[in-house]
Parts: sequence; C-alpha cells; structure tokens
Amino acid sequence: MNSSNFIIIPKQIVTADSNDNIFRNTAIEIVDGKVERFIDLAKESIESYDNKIYHFPKLTLIPGFIQTHVHLCQTLFRGLADDLELLDWLKERIFPFENEHTKSSLAASVKLGIYELQLGGTTTILDMGTINHHEVVFDILIKSKMRAVSGKCMVDINDLYPKFKESTKDSLTSSYELAKQYHNSENGRIKYGFAPRFVLSCSEELLKETYEMTKDFSGSIYHSHTSENKGEIEAVRKMYNMENIEYFNSIGVLHENTVLAHGIHVSDSERSIIKETGTRIVHCPSANLKLGSGIADIPKYLDENISISLGADGPPCNNNLSIFTEMRLAALIQKPIHGPTSMDAETVFRLATIEGAKALGLENEIGSLEAGKKADMVLLDLEQPDQPLLDRDANLYSGIVYSANTKNVVHVMIEGKWVVKDKKSLMFNGDEIYETGKSELKKILDRVS
Repeated sequence: MNSSNFIIIPKQIVTADSNDNIFRNTAIEIVDGKVERFIDLAKESIESYDNKIYHFPKLTLIPGFIQTHVHLCQTLFRGLADDLELLDWLKERIFPFENEHTKSSLAASVKLGIYELQLGGTTTILDMGTINHHEVVFDILIKSKMRAVSGKCMVDINDLYPKFKESTKDSLTSSYELAKQYHNSENGRIKYGFAPRFVLSCSEELLKETYEMTKDFSGSIYHSHTSENKGEIEAVRKMYNMENIEYFNSIGVLHENTVLAHGIHVSDSERSIIKETGTRIVHCPSANLKLGSGIADIPKYLDENISISLGADGPPCNNNLSIFTEMRLAALIQKPIHGPTSMDAETVFRLATIEGAKALGLENEIGSLEAGKKADMVLLDLEQPDQPLLDRDANLYSGIVYSANTKNVVHVMIEGKWVVKDKKSLMFNGDEIYETGKSELKKILDRVS
C-alpha cells in the first residue's frame, strides 16, 4: 500500500468548481498529493482497492480556504492596537512593534498565525511580512506545510515612524534575493509576493522597480494596500494630485498579478481602471469595520466581473484570523445597503475558495476539488445543533457561511498531507508556541517602552 495514495469517503463533497457540484455517496481518490478522481459509490465498489480508506460519514469535504491578505508578522500584537484610526494605528503601534522584531520574535509570531489559520481550515495565504528577517517566515512556512505566497514588506519612506524604513536600494536588493531563494520552492507550494506596503510608504522608484522585478519570477505577485482609509486617500491626493488607483495606474504597476488589499474608497473611474488592468482586490471586512475604514462596494465589483477574494488582514486590526468570520461579515454588511438577496452564501463561499485561487493565479492547482488539482482539503462537522437540519444544497452553503466557525473544522490536508487531525495541529504544540509568544512579546514591549 502506498501511504501517499488513499481514498476519502465523506458524507458529501462541495467542489466549488465551475458547476458548483455537491456530491453525495461519492468517494475521492488522492494520488501523490493530487485529486485523482471521484468515485460514484452507487456504480463502483472500492473493496478491491489496496489504498488506505478513510470513512467520514458525518463530515463534509470542501476545498481548503484561501486568504489573500494576512500579516503573520503581526500575530504577536493582537489586542495591542485597538480602537485607533489607521494612520495612528500604524504610527503609534504597528510600525514601532514591527521595527523591534528579532528572528525569534518573528518566528513566534509566524507560528502562532499559521497555527490559528490551519486549525481554522485555511490552507493557502498571501502574506505581507515586515522589513527584516523574512527568511524566518519562509522557513516556518516550509516546515508547517502551509501553501503561501509571501514577501518582505518594502518601505523606503516613512513620515509616520521614520525608524521603520530602509533605503530604496536595500529594499529592492533584499527582496530580489529572497525571491531568488524561495520563489517556487517546495514543489511550487511556496512563492514570492513582492510587497511594497502602500503609496505613502514607498517612493515611485521603489513601486516601479518592484513591479519590474516581478517579471523575472513567473507566477509571483505584486501585493500592496490601497484606498483603505479616507485619511490615507487625502494624503495621497495631496502628494500626487491623484486618487490611489489612478496613481498606481499612472506608474504602470496594475496588472493581473497585482493584488491590492481593501479598495474601499474607489471612484467609478478607478473601478474601470481595476477592471481594464485585471487588478485583484482583497476584501477584508473585519479589519475594515474595526478600523472604521468603511465598507467596500463588493456587489458593484462583482457586477463588473472584477476579481474579489477574502482576507483576515492582521490580528491587531481584526483580532482573529478566521475565514468563517470574514465570510459571514462579507455577506451581512452588504445586505442593509444592497438588499437581503445580495452576497448570497454560495457566492461568498466561492470568494473564500476558487476566487482566492484565481486572485493568486493558482486556479489550475487549488481552490476547488477537481481531478488533477492539489489535495488541499478541509473536513467540516456540520451535524451540530447550531447547523441547518435539512440536507439540502442551499442549506449546506448557508451552514458554512452563516452558522459555522472554526470549531466545525475537524481535519485539514495540504497537498495530500494532514496538518490538522481531529481538531489538533500536527505542525505545532499550541501551549508551547503560546508561551513562547508571550515571552517574545514582553521583550518587544520592553524595548519599545
């Protein structure tokens, strides 16, 4: 028996493919980390198979969730930057804290973040790091089996907190060297995402040269923030006499491999630019609400066939990394504005799966359960008192988006390998990384004070 080949028989399978299939009485065969095929159990017996068979008669199999904007480097700072405006949040808390990261504190932060994400069913992330020690992030991503696009934060201008920056040359050189070392490593599971922080912290040279570097690394991502906060937008307008998206477009950095977080305060003309350039927008509803930034007009984006995916952003502006929280909020906050039929549960589920894969250019590898794709999968227990009682397709999406939370996640697999089994991480000791995180955070706070 080949241990890398096996069969899973769940209660039902939600594929998130182009047909939005939901299969029952169906098994799924995994071979060498990929989905080999679906087996209709009404037509074919699997008794003769030599592969290991996992029976999960009460669990629902879905694609692994994909979050396209997180900050693993900020996990230590959860609860330390509450109730602030965005620019004050950066100036008074986040930039000073990130500036004090050592290799050991960054490692502790990343482990805590991945631990939480995987337990919650997230199998792929687009991560923006901090300025220093980003090799630590990659090393832990590799060991944790996480699928990730990640890159060091790039800052060469910082009027908010001048200590937290580096020269344009150093930022470009170090990013390029990291990309050379890690892009497409681990059988393509790890990719590089060039990450200029946002317009206010980056020179035009940095923004443009960074985009040029992406052309040397096929499949890399250009990852930044945009149009998140009115104060930010006013500052950009004062600097360049343009809106955020207009400025990005004027310097030629918008493209299908450009992923911009937030996109809340965007004009109709800017939205047209986003569509024409194929730029991807990441909706981060929890962070946008908690920072008082606003509500992005996601239904309008979707009506115009603009790529939208979901991300929790960082723990200091959200306080959790749960994709379930993001899905529920993404649906609910639009309904008072656009009506109760807007942002239905199935649409939101797709934003957290296949649309996330499309945003990263990985839709041929992940994001749905289809033959030939990577076996990144989650098994949910939806037979609980807080779930819909009827086994109907619509109730299934409703249960996942409106009722479920991270406690419903039972098993998680990335590329055919278990990272969570029976609600326990196989990658990390939770108690150990929690205590280490507390110790490392105390050292940072002592230095900041």
